[in-house]
Amino acid sequence: MTPKPDHGEDSYRGSGKMTGKAAVITGADSGIGRAVAIAYAREGADVLISYLSEDEDARETASWVEKAGRKAVLVPGDVSDPAHCRSIIGKAVEEFGRVDVLVSNAAFQMSHDSLEEIPDEEWDFTLATNLSAFFHLSKAAVPHMRPGSAIIGSSSVNSDMPKPTLIPYSVTKAGIANMCASMAQLLGEKGIRVNSVAPGPVWTPLIPSTMPEEQVETFGQQVPLARPGQPAELAPVYVLLGSDDGSYVSGARVAVTGGNPIL
Repeated sequence: MTPKPDHGEDSYRGSGKMTGKAAVITGADSGIGRAVAIAYAREGADVLISYLSEDEDARETASWVEKAGRKAVLVPGDVSDPAHCRSIIGKAVEEFGRVDVLVSNAAFQMSHDSLEEIPDEEWDFTLATNLSAFFHLSKAAVPHMRPGSAIIGSSSVNSDMPKPTLIPYSVTKAGIANMCASMAQLLGEKGIRVNSVAPGPVWTPLIPSTMPEEQVETFGQQVPLARPGQPAELAPVYVLLGSDDGSYVSGARVAVTGGNPIL
């Protein structure tokens, strides 16, 4: 990608906010997921890196985790498969003995100019990858979580400002925000906090790989800050929500949008 995204490799400084925690992050090979993995490791957490098939990218993320002195566990596979979601959590329990933080971040999107050109299979795959995976991961993780644990879903500004060309994606991001609000109420008695993060335009590999070239050229210029965000600029919010600093934050949807409000 040109320019290369900033995941905080040279800028993020940890301060022990997540010392001793065990985190599972899906879609952690690149983009926001990689930035969160780097931040969590530098805050003291061991990290399971779930990814689809980008082995080289995932190994690079793992190297940053290990350079921070933390354990990195790589788990490739497709989160659209419920059985694989359960195996991710199973591997985390095998390696760490528990799950303290679950970040459901893996996502798929494609841009379409009409409803008719959205393939049925793409609709099903988008919902399975973005939304159903969050359900299956959460369901599997909760029995292995202690009071003080956290679940974080990556939503989007599209959750209540949907783009007409991103209908399947926008539907899933609204669903994630709604599911987090519901689970926060359901799991509160267990001491488990649940929140979502709603990014605006962020410069990740998902953008040039799924959008027309002319949209990529002007990506992010429409927000009040007039630029796309960098993955590193999202990581501190995920740290807040995953650490004890966010001990009374649950049921929230945190906007990181460059100035566009969410309702």
